[in-house]
Amino acid sequence: MPTNAERAQTLIHALPYIQKYAGKIVVIKYGGNAMIDEELKSAVMRDVVLLSLVGVKVVLVHGGGPEISDLLKRIGKKSEFIDGLRVTDAETMDVVQMVLAGKVNKTLVNLLQLAGGRAIGLSGMDGHMLQATRHSDVHGFVGDVTDVNAQPILDVLEMGYIPVISTLGVDNAGGIYNINADTAAARIAGKLGAESMISMTDIAGLMRDPKDASTLMPVVDISEVPGLMREGIITGGMIPKVECCVEAIRQGVRRVFIVDGRVPHAIIIEMLTDEGIGTMFQ
Repeated sequence: MPTNAERAQTLIHALPYIQKYAGKIVVIKYGGNAMIDEELKSAVMRDVVLLSLVGVKVVLVHGGGPEISDLLKRIGKKSEFIDGLRVTDAETMDVVQMVLAGKVNKTLVNLLQLAGGRAIGLSGMDGHMLQATRHSDVHGFVGDVTDVNAQPILDVLEMGYIPVISTLGVDNAGGIYNINADTAAARIAGKLGAESMISMTDIAGLMRDPKDASTLMPVVDISEVPGLMREGIITGGMIPKVECCVEAIRQGVRRVFIVDGRVPHAIIIEMLTDEGIGTMFQ
């Protein structure tokens, strides 16, 4: 058990970081194992509430892929992915909307409230926040974000609440689309002029050798990314995640982090300590 002096020292060390982020917007993309494991989920919600209470304007953007796959399986429908994106026919889109805007969104809002925070759930459909067009015919109702109406998010922040956003998009005719959560978070962070975006994943960060944690790259300049792709260091599922990090920086976000959502309090370690634990893009 830490002594009172050690606890006080921890707070003193965190102070410069708290001052740096106070009053600034931080977008957290939440998904993966950190969303499935109940203990980790509670830890993430406590972290978000802590940041909010010390003056950080946290925007929580969430996915829900495992929950969608689970419900589809229960109704006898197989999940299919092409190029890392879920093939979404009309029936699947109904399930996506039900799970993301309903179960997952409201569960997270409730957990934040129980942890002492104030939260309001939104979807990308509310106020036509995430405006979208169809990604491709083969993917069905999967959308690309064409624009972000940030006003609903800013209104919720202004009232002192944490916005919790499910990634559904809508077109001018009212058509609803399934939006990749990393993509949505990057576009939202850019539109808000966020200080930082944190993407919680199931790996430690970007590593030169994915099997060797000691090869973690703590800082990556976005100008290095094309070369890292050519070298095969950024491959497979990391490609879209890194592309979203690059997009966020180009949209004006100052720093973007990929952190391991399986590590308890990963957000706090990354934001409020000297060490950090993931990869920062700048």
